[in-house]
Amino acid sequence: MRPVGVLIAVLVTIILVFFVRRLFSDVPHIVGGTVPDDDLAEMYVAHPWLAYGHIVPGVVYLLGAPFQLSQRFRSRHYTLHRRLGRALLVCALVSGALSVVLGVVFAWGGSAETSASVVFGSWFVVCLVLAFRAIRGGQVAQHRRWMVRAFAVGLGVATIRIWVGLFTGVEIGLLGMGDETMPLRATFGIAFWLGLSMHVAFAQWWLRRTPDLQG
Repeated sequence: MRPVGVLIAVLVTIILVFFVRRLFSDVPHIVGGTVPDDDLAEMYVAHPWLAYGHIVPGVVYLLGAPFQLSQRFRSRHYTLHRRLGRALLVCALVSGALSVVLGVVFAWGGSAETSASVVFGSWFVVCLVLAFRAIRGGQVAQHRRWMVRAFAVGLGVATIRIWVGLFTGVEIGLLGMGDETMPLRATFGIAFWLGLSMHVAFAQWWLRRTPDLQG
């Protein structure tokens, strides 16, 4: 369990770093009514309510979910666990639904990003709905399993950033050698598929190896 906790902490930290960078990049343009040079940042600045309606609740959910999934936290603070769970569920549903909208309407990475956003954003929402239905029916183990699946998809945002960084590094290296490269927009969509599918697969593998979460 300890290595998984360390991995979660690292991935959440990556998400927070990119969130803070996004704020420092976008807020001056949003307040000042200016247009950034970066066309990806331009999308966030042009549609701040939609973009940050997805990002902010998502960050809140990812910060709170590790406590919700912690057995120690649940056993010591059960009432808080239930109240916090309701708030985080709303945040996650809003963020997940808007991720699908963003992927359809403003996909910087093209059709690959759109398809990944629709598939994994929908899966994220389905996991949350099934988790809620399970706990309402008193199926605690099933509730936790679906919450683990949802949280894994949410953390996939960090792994997407890692893949984007790797692709960017390869692209810079190939340019330095004078070789042709794949456009960054295309690799952005591929990073979505790689990062999110890895997290879905890892969640399933981990659940199979964790007897106390078997339904």
